[in-house]
Amino acid sequence: MVHSEHLTDRELSWLSFNQRVLEMAEDSEIPLLERVRFLSIFASNLDEFFMVRVATLKTKIDAEIKIRNSAGFTPTELMSKLSQQVRELVDRQAACLHKSILPALSEQGISLVSWGELDEVERAYTSTLFSERIFPVLTPLAVDPSHPFPYISGLSLNLAVIVKNAVTGEEFFARVKVPPVLPRFVETNRNGINRFIPLEDLIGAHLSSLFPGMVIEDHYTFRVTRNQDLELDEDESEDLLSSLEQELLRRRFGPPVRLEIESGINPELLQRLASELGIDPEGIISSERPLDLTGLTRIADLNFPDLKYPPFRSHTAVELESVDPETPDSFFAAMRHGEIFLHHPYDSFTNSVVQFLENAAQDPTVLAIKQTLYRTSGDSPIVDALIEAAEAGKQVLAVVEIRARFDEQANVRWARKLEAAGAHVVYGLMGLKTHAKLSLVVRDEPDGLRRYCHIGTGNYNPKTARFYEDIGLLSADPVLTEDLTKLFNQLSGFAPQSEYSRLLVAPRTLRTGLLEKIEQEISNHKAGLPSGIQFKLNSFLDEDFVDALYRASKHGVPVDLLIRGICSLQTGLPELSENIRVRSILGRFLEHSRIFHFSDAGREEYWIGSADIMHRNLDRRVESLVRVDQPQHEKELQRIIDLELSDQVTSWHLEGSQWNRVTLSPNGERLADLHEIMIQHHRKVR
Repeated sequence: MVHSEHLTDRELSWLSFNQRVLEMAEDSEIPLLERVRFLSIFASNLDEFFMVRVATLKTKIDAEIKIRNSAGFTPTELMSKLSQQVRELVDRQAACLHKSILPALSEQGISLVSWGELDEVERAYTSTLFSERIFPVLTPLAVDPSHPFPYISGLSLNLAVIVKNAVTGEEFFARVKVPPVLPRFVETNRNGINRFIPLEDLIGAHLSSLFPGMVIEDHYTFRVTRNQDLELDEDESEDLLSSLEQELLRRRFGPPVRLEIESGINPELLQRLASELGIDPEGIISSERPLDLTGLTRIADLNFPDLKYPPFRSHTAVELESVDPETPDSFFAAMRHGEIFLHHPYDSFTNSVVQFLENAAQDPTVLAIKQTLYRTSGDSPIVDALIEAAEAGKQVLAVVEIRARFDEQANVRWARKLEAAGAHVVYGLMGLKTHAKLSLVVRDEPDGLRRYCHIGTGNYNPKTARFYEDIGLLSADPVLTEDLTKLFNQLSGFAPQSEYSRLLVAPRTLRTGLLEKIEQEISNHKAGLPSGIQFKLNSFLDEDFVDALYRASKHGVPVDLLIRGICSLQTGLPELSENIRVRSILGRFLEHSRIFHFSDAGREEYWIGSADIMHRNLDRRVESLVRVDQPQHEKELQRIIDLELSDQVTSWHLEGSQWNRVTLSPNGERLADLHEIMIQHHRKVR
């Protein structure tokens, strides 16, 4: 097994990933409002990191667990390391906002201002706005012997206010919650100039109206992050859906794991907040105002086309361009003609996957639809199609993953709605999340029943499909549709020993299947045959695979990894990883597809699917990889891999355990942007 010093800790690697997001915000070559959006994404990512990863680590510390993890850290040691790095990143975030982005926005006529920077006209306008639209929503909560310290909801922005009785001189603490239902940044209404004041600044300037007769001594903003991880004992649950609904209610009251406070806060007030919330010093993060930069999406969404990426519209896949929407069989005829390769967002998700399911719902010859749902949009046309099909009397099976993190509540609602329409709703296998991306349609045709399917790397979410990069196949291949029939039977009934022809399925065959293929590449190299391994993933973490790729590299097999997020493997280790190259690409679109390529002695084998190389994907989820069989599709996958590995595009290179961004060629010219190259390529092939 691989030694701990040759592994990068998962949480530290994740912080490196979020640092890469921050570097996008720091890049002055990127359109300004896109930089603002990356800053918001960085903040949102960090919120989730604390809600889940840091929360889990804190639970281990509270339980006094002292066992070292695979990278050699005890929970306490890791928490100390994470706290240090988080503070450094938050300082960089603040510097990026105040020293770079805000001045650049101001030059473009967009300003983020404080109350003291408003002129008389702006103050009059915003004061009226406060009185009419904000004041009625606020609820000041005092703390005294008859008013206990209030519950502070997770991720809420708050004002800690010190007020003094003008008569007795006695000081009190009060808390005012900044309502999340109101705009985060309030436009000041100065003609011709986009000036915005943070909502908490506007509230802070009018605190006297909330505490009449009291003297406002001081006020500071703060924010609390709570443990949002679910603890669901499926073995003890007789009704998984009801149990999850109860757990979601309890999750709102998870213990605090982070306290964000503005720089310069009164030390006594900080001590009181930390004591009341039970926050350790390592969980206290100080930063310049404004806190909670997730709200910067309000600024990023402003209508300034010149400050954003050029407009982009996806196109209908070439094989589907001739489909006649008025002819029910037209779409299925295109699929019968040959397997259709989809690369989103360049190929339209709506005109392919959504249309496939909508046609199936409306086609009277379709008898059954089977579908997995992990994450989908709030107004999902896919769920609407399933409901329409069920109400029309078709057999509809929906495998709804109600434990998809942070989408649990939405998925519970969809499950209830589908059940009410008459669909068969199941929640997968006990103890396993269903993460596979599958659709299967059964159609009654003149020559008998025929099955059609979609299998892909991304969620059935038309909204995220506009900016998530994913790959999929639309297929009428009898071998593949038979595989999916078996897999759906496993998910809805009892078929644990199913054998598959074109699929690798976790948790039974995916881990062993991929490890065997790595070993085969080693054998091929030893025999003097062509060898090579290329993976494109979101995350690479599993120790067995790190060990296997180190072994492959040690024997001379060239290994290329494209990893967007976490990577526990290290490059350049003498006699261990000298033949491993790791790149990471972030940009306009979120790289989300998973591709597995093995040279296979020159035969070239490609797989795509939903799984990353992580314990949870390989052992605790239902995942699927499908073998790509068509030569033209294999060629397209290799084109994607080669382009992303190219020294001609901007990317991050992993050197040891450090990621270094490479934006310039050896002669000093700016390297190309991957996603712009992809956009231009897809325009040319049409």
